[in-house]
Amino acid sequence: MAILVNLDLELVRRRITLTELAERVGITPVNLSVLKNNRAKAIRFSTLDAICRELGCQPADILVRVPDDIAAEAD
Repeated sequence: MAILVNLDLELVRRRITLTELAERVGITPVNLSVLKNNRAKAIRFSTLDAICRELGCQPADILVRVPDDIAAEAD
Protein backbone atom coordinates (compact mmCIF):
# COMPACT_ATOMS: atom_id res chain seq x y z
CA MET A 1 0.00 0.00 0.00
CA ALA A 2 1.06 3.57 -0.61
CA ILE A 3 -0.02 7.02 0.48
CA LEU A 4 -0.86 9.54 -2.25
CA VAL A 5 -1.17 13.26 -1.68
CA ASN A 6 -4.16 14.96 -3.31
CA LEU A 7 -3.06 18.46 -2.41
CA ASP A 8 -3.48 19.68 -5.98
CA LEU A 9 -7.19 18.82 -5.89
CA GLU A 10 -7.72 20.78 -2.68
CA LEU A 11 -5.83 23.75 -4.10
CA VAL A 12 -8.14 23.81 -7.12
CA ARG A 13 -11.25 23.44 -4.96
CA ARG A 14 -10.18 26.33 -2.75
CA ARG A 15 -8.90 28.44 -5.67
CA ILE A 16 -5.54 29.01 -4.02
CA THR A 17 -2.07 28.77 -5.54
CA LEU A 18 0.75 26.63 -4.23
CA THR A 19 2.80 29.76 -3.56
CA GLU A 20 -0.01 31.41 -1.61
CA LEU A 21 -0.52 28.28 0.51
CA ALA A 22 3.22 28.02 1.15
CA GLU A 23 3.27 31.61 2.42
CA ARG A 24 0.26 31.02 4.68
CA VAL A 25 1.68 27.79 6.09
CA GLY A 26 5.23 29.10 6.46
CA ILE A 27 7.11 26.60 4.31
CA THR A 28 8.93 27.06 1.02
CA PRO A 29 7.06 26.57 -2.24
CA VAL A 30 9.69 23.98 -3.19
CA ASN A 31 8.97 21.86 -0.11
CA LEU A 32 5.23 22.16 -0.66
CA SER A 33 5.74 21.15 -4.30
CA VAL A 34 7.63 18.03 -3.17
CA LEU A 35 4.61 17.10 -1.07
CA LYS A 36 2.10 17.92 -3.83
CA ASN A 37 3.99 15.81 -6.37
CA ASN A 38 4.10 12.72 -4.12
CA ARG A 39 7.88 12.87 -3.67
CA ALA A 40 7.83 13.48 0.10
CA LYS A 41 8.90 10.67 2.41
CA ALA A 42 7.29 12.23 5.48
CA ILE A 43 5.26 15.19 6.69
CA ARG A 44 5.24 16.78 10.12
CA PHE A 45 1.91 16.82 11.89
CA SER A 46 2.35 20.55 12.47
CA THR A 47 2.72 21.09 8.71
CA LEU A 48 -0.27 18.87 7.94
CA ASP A 49 -2.28 20.73 10.56
CA ALA A 50 -1.33 24.12 9.08
CA ILE A 51 -2.24 22.99 5.55
CA CYS A 52 -5.61 21.66 6.73
CA ARG A 53 -6.26 24.85 8.70
CA GLU A 54 -5.55 27.07 5.69
CA LEU A 55 -7.55 24.91 3.26
CA GLY A 56 -10.40 24.25 5.67
CA CYS A 57 -10.14 20.51 5.18
CA GLN A 58 -9.31 17.27 7.00
CA PRO A 59 -6.10 15.20 6.58
CA ALA A 60 -8.17 12.53 4.80
CA ASP A 61 -9.03 15.12 2.14
CA ILE A 62 -5.33 15.35 1.29
CA LEU A 63 -3.85 11.93 2.11
CA VAL A 64 -5.21 8.77 0.49
CA ARG A 65 -4.04 5.17 0.98
CA VAL A 66 -4.04 3.15 -2.25
CA PRO A 67 -2.72 -0.21 -3.47
CA ASP A 68 0.87 -0.16 -4.74
CA ASP A 69 -0.11 -0.82 -8.37
CA ILE A 70 -2.32 2.29 -8.43
CA ALA A 71 0.40 4.32 -6.76
CA ALA A 72 2.89 3.21 -9.44
CA GLU A 73 0.50 4.45 -12.15
CA ALA A 74 0.32 7.85 -10.44
CA ASP A 75 4.11 8.30 -10.71
